[in-house]
Amino acid sequence: MVIIKVVCGIIFKDDLVLICRRKPEKSLGGYWEFPGGKVEESESYEQSLTRELIEELNLKVNIKQHFFNTVHHYDKSSIELISFICETENIATESTDHDQLEWVKVSDLLNWKLAPADIPIAKSLIEMYSKIK
Repeated sequence: MVIIKVVCGIIFKDDLVLICRRKPEKSLGGYWEFPGGKVEESESYEQSLTRELIEELNLKVNIKQHFFNTVHHYDKSSIELISFICETENIATESTDHDQLEWVKVSDLLNWKLAPADIPIAKSLIEMYSKIK
């Protein structure tokens, strides 16, 4: 099975992180996720993330560092989710792929119905964050 490469941004503003709920008609509709999307053939991960965040959220970010990769096998496909820590001075208010956006505390991430591929990233983020706070 081919593994689809997908990037996502763990976007911080102050002490909150952005999560987005997938529209009901999309695959995994109703699940929350870190925003991002599929990597195009000619792009670096950073270029892909920058493009996706502008397309979906009209949001410009500063990519600080690579964070965590995880592979998840869904029923019909497999993805490698590649996450990056990002910061923004802007506020995303609407999305082309999501019906809701929320800025949440890192410690609260697992209280949301996260997409299965996003859960290991959230757990690692909570663990890292608890050590520096």
